[in-house]
Amino acid sequence: MEIQQFYYDNKIVKKFLIATIVWGVVGMAVGLLLAFMFIFPNLTEDIPWLSFGRLRPLHTNAVIFAFVGNAIFAGVYYSTQRLLKARMFSDALSNFNFWGWQLIIVAAAITLPLGFTSSKEYAELEWPIDIAITLVWVAFGANLIGTMIKRRQRHLYVAIWFYIATFVTVAVLHIFNNLEVPVSAFKSYSVYAGVQDALVQWWYGHNAVAFFLTTPFLGLMYYFVPKAANRPVYSYKLSIIHFWSLIFIYIWAGPHHLLYTALPEWAQSLGTAFSVMLLMPSWGGMINGLLTLRGAWDKVRVDPVLKFMVVAITGYGMATFEGPLLSLKNVNAIGHFTDWIIAHVHVGALAWNGFLAFGMIYWLVPRLFKTKLHSVGLANLHFWVGTLGIILYALPLYVAGFTQASMWKQFNPDGTLVYGNFLETVTEIMPMYWMRAIGGTLYITGMLILVYNVIVTIRSGSKVEDELAEAPALQRVSKRRIAGEGWHTWLERKPVQLTIYATIAILIGGIIQIVPTIVVESNVPTISSVKPYTPLELEGRDIYIREGCVGCHSQMVRPFRSEVERYGEYSKAGEFVYDRPFLWGSKRTGPDLHRLGGKYSDNWHLNHMWDPQSTSSGSIMPSYRWLVKDELDKSHTEAKMRALAKLGVPYSEEEIANAQQHMLDQGTQIEKNLYTDPDFAETYEADKNAGGEDFIEMRNREIVALIAYLQRLGTDIKVKDLQANTQN
Repeated sequence: MEIQQFYYDNKIVKKFLIATIVWGVVGMAVGLLLAFMFIFPNLTEDIPWLSFGRLRPLHTNAVIFAFVGNAIFAGVYYSTQRLLKARMFSDALSNFNFWGWQLIIVAAAITLPLGFTSSKEYAELEWPIDIAITLVWVAFGANLIGTMIKRRQRHLYVAIWFYIATFVTVAVLHIFNNLEVPVSAFKSYSVYAGVQDALVQWWYGHNAVAFFLTTPFLGLMYYFVPKAANRPVYSYKLSIIHFWSLIFIYIWAGPHHLLYTALPEWAQSLGTAFSVMLLMPSWGGMINGLLTLRGAWDKVRVDPVLKFMVVAITGYGMATFEGPLLSLKNVNAIGHFTDWIIAHVHVGALAWNGFLAFGMIYWLVPRLFKTKLHSVGLANLHFWVGTLGIILYALPLYVAGFTQASMWKQFNPDGTLVYGNFLETVTEIMPMYWMRAIGGTLYITGMLILVYNVIVTIRSGSKVEDELAEAPALQRVSKRRIAGEGWHTWLERKPVQLTIYATIAILIGGIIQIVPTIVVESNVPTISSVKPYTPLELEGRDIYIREGCVGCHSQMVRPFRSEVERYGEYSKAGEFVYDRPFLWGSKRTGPDLHRLGGKYSDNWHLNHMWDPQSTSSGSIMPSYRWLVKDELDKSHTEAKMRALAKLGVPYSEEEIANAQQHMLDQGTQIEKNLYTDPDFAETYEADKNAGGEDFIEMRNREIVALIAYLQRLGTDIKVKDLQANTQN
């Protein structure tokens, strides 16, 4: 038998590990800043790029793609080489993966605070960065597959199955969700609109959680937990069931984010059914992970690495219990749009992803730098501080969520809402936001303890070098199944077939759910009175998107008595046919806005954006004074309209040619409306006199475009007209 010597590439693992730690601190720091902005809404007043709406997607992207993403790559590059007994296929691809991913993160850190966003949850980055992500992800996949081809280990271990499913599925999700028509270097419109856009987005959004935050980490669990415990995986058969059932079922579950919305009922029901089924493979994986530690519980008590991993797997179990629970319609009616969802997401992020990453870091660093961990005591301190941080973060938000849902739905005996003012619910849960901020402070404190512990450990160790290894050359065997060989055992030595079957498993659900909604027009009935946005309203909508307003306000009135009473007629699918992207939202920190049009005067909106507390006492909305001061950029309006026309929005050539005049006319009318307020007229005239040649007419300012958009919301239909159309 030929024994071959080769070197594992440890340098690429070190790079990703350091990036994980650096971006983890950055992402958590931004999250903590956002937590305190709930308490001090004007903490970053008059600094547009530090406003809540722009920083929120930066936080989610930094934690998911920078912190967790780099942890995935570090773990995958370390474990894959050892499981396949081969160096990564290409050092050049490995380094392209690393540096390309870091450049993408930097691009996100620059563009998102500047307001360049598609507003799609977990997919906010604009089209040039989307292309870069595709290229880097393909490089990662090619490297992974190339390593499998030149492997010396015949059978693919369970962790590799999960890595394959991650690569294939994330590629499919990313490409199809980000199909868009560019307008400029950092502006595009989705090819999907309204209901279709919502379905595709949450097919992506839910499965980004599934196949970026879950399946790769399950692969890491199957490698690092047995390694740290020095025990074999509890059940090989359970791992097979876990893998195939998970990747097949998960892809169907996205519509449970859209229950009681304008999404067709059949799609909602499919999402609910498969979400409930998802509990079984998820808990099967959790049980497999925890029972791997059988006989090692004495070690768990003293080993911080195993402590982190036990809590991580438990957090995975809790999060994957809540997901199916929240997909039940009666439970979703309570939880959706509340802080319960925020608690649910962060149990997964802080416990499952965060703690497994921490355990992996504490296990890897001493081995990479050939030394002992500087302080086991500090690692244990990190564990307890972090655990307390998770508890103090999540529990108050569960309380806040139930409080919100209860207050929103209460009625007086006369049929009126007990808490008719939305701000009453905000005031009630402010103590919970304080506790959340304290919990977040503890969690990032634990992260800083890790940073110190790792730095001192690295300084005491030696330089990272490629690690010498040896293994027998892979012996060729029959492509057919050998006598007595199980079907899955045969598949484990066939990476191409395994990849193909995994791809088929994840495509079935997506095709069945998405294709009918896009192809069959009757699934999204049109309403004749719904017209495209005017040029000024279109610009206002893009400002609304730029400022991240969808992060706090929904635009989806659900068919509940409490919501119809509070907001107006429930939302219809046909009202969103020109919405690219859809803006239904995920969280109500403020009230729903779908029926906002005509509810308040133009002056109210101006004052509300200048000083929200002046119009809404107790509001935690920050001010947006730059919108009142800044000139509206109209240079791309025609290009935007042409792009939308290509996508089917009925803008005529004449409307596009006259866009500038139309914006001027509509802006002038809003300016006249603003003059009805004597205080505005006096202030505005004083500004005009002081501004001289540099003065910007109010009709040409961003606030006017935003007002035009807000006053349009929900006004395309009248309930009586809709009933008449239905009868006819």
